[in-house]
Amino acid sequence: MQDCRNIIYLWFGKIRLSGLQKRYFRRSSQSRVSLAMNEISIILIEDHDLTRMGLKAALQSHSGLKVIGEAANATQGMKLLETAKPDVAVVDIGLPDMDGIELTRKFRRYQAESGQTATKILILTMDHTEDAVLAAFAAGADSYYMKETSISKLTEAIQATFGGNSWIDPAIANVVLRKMRQGIPGETQNGDKPKTVKIEALATEYEQVLETYPLTQRELEILELIVAGCSNGQIAEKLYITVGTVKTHVRNILNKLCADDRTQAAVRALRSGLVA
Repeated sequence: MQDCRNIIYLWFGKIRLSGLQKRYFRRSSQSRVSLAMNEISIILIEDHDLTRMGLKAALQSHSGLKVIGEAANATQGMKLLETAKPDVAVVDIGLPDMDGIELTRKFRRYQAESGQTATKILILTMDHTEDAVLAAFAAGADSYYMKETSISKLTEAIQATFGGNSWIDPAIANVVLRKMRQGIPGETQNGDKPKTVKIEALATEYEQVLETYPLTQRELEILELIVAGCSNGQIAEKLYITVGTVKTHVRNILNKLCADDRTQAAVRALRSGLVA
């Protein structure tokens, strides 16, 4: 009789579930709710409609990411930041009514006053000048992403930013490196202390790997060029070695830093102080 009860019955054209199956579907439904709760909520503040639509489509296709709002200017963006309370806000610098850096500064003041500090800011731009980079971090940006970088890197940057890390595009890493221990011109805190860029120390497990497998002098030279944004071809030309040799060194560097790619290696080099 128990076996007979643990099947699906058809009764007057409707599906009637046994107790066992009800428990299964209830667990499945709870799992779907749990997955939805683990999604990273994102808003896009970008004035170019096609760019914003493309970003939304690309991010929505990635499991674990959910775009919950869009804005085409800073005024709309500020209202959206206050009401939607996303995990991560992707903010373009070149907004028509107020630039993304000023919007970031304004929102950070709002967060300080309201106590709502969860939202992270990822700056999206084509501007890699020193003034723009330093101003963005001084305003309170968590990460800095260049538009010409692949969309797959954007999802990585969003996940890293959500996790409390600063994702720094290799194209501007050298700027941060030069200023990471210096005061940044711009807005000051408490009237006299300039805000500085903070790059967290390397995790203990990575430090242990580096102690066991330290980088060679040549690998350090190549790592510094990676941080500077050089391609394999450019590195080969600067160091008078073949591209094949560069690739071998890069592979060894990624292994020793436990990095998945060059971007991750550059960030970990900055955090650990390997490149100075």
